[in-house]
This record gives sequence, structure tokens and C-alpha cells, in this order.
Amino acid sequence: MAEITLNALAHTYSDSPTKPEDYAIRQMQHVWHQGGAYALLGPSGCGKSTLLNIISGLLEPSDGEVLFDGKRVNELKPEERNIAQVFQFPVVYDTMTVYDNLAFPLRNIGVPSHKIRSKVLEVAEILELSDQLKRKAKGLSADQKQKVSMGRGLVRDDVSAILFDEPLTVIDPQLKWKLRRKLKQIHEQFNITMVYVTHDQLEASTFADKIAVMYDGQIVQFGTPRELFENPAHTFVGYFIGSPGMNFFNATFSAGSLSFGKHVISIHSSLANHLQQRGDITDVKVGIRPEFVHVWDGFNDDAYEVEVDYVEDLGTYKILSFIFNGITMKARLSEDQKVPVGKAYISFPEQWTKLYIDEYLVELGSEAQSEHESEHRSESPSQGSEEAVNE
Repeated sequence: MAEITLNALAHTYSDSPTKPEDYAIRQMQHVWHQGGAYALLGPSGCGKSTLLNIISGLLEPSDGEVLFDGKRVNELKPEERNIAQVFQFPVVYDTMTVYDNLAFPLRNIGVPSHKIRSKVLEVAEILELSDQLKRKAKGLSADQKQKVSMGRGLVRDDVSAILFDEPLTVIDPQLKWKLRRKLKQIHEQFNITMVYVTHDQLEASTFADKIAVMYDGQIVQFGTPRELFENPAHTFVGYFIGSPGMNFFNATFSAGSLSFGKHVISIHSSLANHLQQRGDITDVKVGIRPEFVHVWDGFNDDAYEVEVDYVEDLGTYKILSFIFNGITMKARLSEDQKVPVGKAYISFPEQWTKLYIDEYLVELGSEAQSEHESEHRSESPSQGSEEAVNE
């Protein structure tokens, strides 16, 4: 097992970088703690695979250090780092049997035959490959080949971390959940540091204890699936996590209040004080999850009147699209909730109304946060938030 530290790490493919946009990985400080199950989540092109290849030694960073248990490994070759990497497409020797594929890494380092057999049989049983050991790898299905790729990392006792680069890309959808579950079981049994790269939030949230969300070469938030959903630290996290993503709209702060067009938006007093102290601010956004938008059954003095755009019936719940001051937004309706027609009355519970300046979340102070949570504890839709992350 290993603790992996990225110290002032940055990487560019440009010969003469002059601006932040020239970097595939912008300078970052991050730690993957020993024995953790982590996901690196983000869209294509955000730098996920580049970062993984730097950790494994396939790529040398332009700046900064990679540390394993506090030791700098920048100069070490991949084979010297005791890291196993599983790629998008299975890497197996088609002419070898499954047994020989699994045994290959151990034979390379001179492990005695009887120990090889014991370890191969153990790993094959865990991966449900015992009945395939005598088969040539070329005759295996895509998911079986990917299991063999994983197994080659697990047979080695000296492996301190396993890196997965979108390992389920070529796997049939109905088999993906089985392999995700198997990976989770493997982590619990071996307690190896695992980093799983994916663009799929469902894969990330079902595998990892904590998720690092990457955007534009940076890790913009690191937290549990619940933290990412309920308290996105960056507007991209709000947009990317959840289905549908978070509602955002630009707001104006003046004379001690926050407004959106003619509407006054209620926020916690500590947030209002923070904006007052910041002075002239141009980029202010308000964000709220569709799950937390309150849709009233009828007219309410404390609600905003909005125009209903359309309603999407998804079986166990519905998604209401509405127009609020010219902006299309969404709210989630429960299965038995009344569906408004023509116009609706909505409100934004203060607890779930998030404020962003220059795309980053404005955090409440610890005392204000405790007071705020105490005021609204009875309103917390915790069950709904977990369901939304996993959908």
C-alpha cells in the first residue's frame, strides 16, 4: 500500500507555455491516502489520463513531484514504482492461457513455481476465473479479459497501488455493475490504494469512498459522493454531478440584498455580510439542485410565480422544466406530487441555495454553518440526494 502525494504538480505538452491554458495539468497539491478507494472524475480532455500516467511513471511531469510514502519517485521507471495499471482496453497475451497470463508478472521476478500456483489460484477464485484458467486468452469475452488484466496486478504482493483508466469502457452495460461490485470487494479484501479514472458519475460514486472532480486540468473538489451533491465547491461540480445538473443563474448584490431581475433571493445573513464586505463583485451566481426546489401545490405569498415549460415523466419521478425570469430551470417532482399546468409557484429553501463568486462556492463560517443546519435540519432531503447521485 502507498500514500501518493502530488506536490506542486503541473504538466504541459507545450514547448513554451505562457498561460494557464497551456497546461494539461495546472499546478496542484493533492494526497491519495494509503489504502483508500478513490475516483478521478471528469469529462474527456480534462487531464485525468495525463495525471494517471504521471503517477504510474509513463509520463514525467513538467513541474513538481510525485511522492510515494514521502519518497520522490519522479526519476523511477514504471516497473520500479510497484504500481499496477489497468487500461481502457484489456491488455492480455492472447496466445497464453489465463493461468499463464496471471502467472506472468510473478515469473518475471523469479517467484518459485509453488508460490505462483497458490497466488494464481487465489486471485482466479476472487475474479471468478477458476474455470477459465486453461483457456487461451484470445477466446475470452471482453469482461473476462479485463478481469485478467486486473488479476495481473493483484497477484503481486509488492503492488502498492492499482490505477484504473476507464476500465469498463469496452464492457457491456449489463456486466458493468458486476465488475464494479467485484472491484469494491477486491479493495475491501486487499486494502490496496486504488484510483479509478472515469467520466461516469455512477461508476465513480459506486466504487469510490471519495471522488476528485477534475475540470480544466485542476481538481476542483475532493469529497464523498454526498458532499459533491449537496455542497458542490465549484459550479462545474454542480453541473456535472446529478441528473439533471444544478440550476444556476446570475444574480446582483446591492443595498444588502441579492436579486435576480425583479426577484429578491433569500440567502443566509452571513452570506449577505460576506458579499457586503467583498464590495464590488461582478461574477455572482446562485445555484440550487432540482431536487431541492420547492414546488407548491398552489399560490403562496412566499413563492415565485413561474411559467411551466414542460414535464418529463421518468416513472418514479418527474422533471418539471420552468421559466424563471427568462431562464429555463428544473425541479424534481415525486411520483404522487401534483403536476402544475401553465404556471407554478416555486421557492428556494435557504439551506440549499448556494452562492458562487468567480465559479467557486462561498462557504459559511463554522458557527454560521452550525446555526444554519440547526435551523433547517428538519428540511434535509438526505434520502433524495443519495438517490439522485446514484441515478
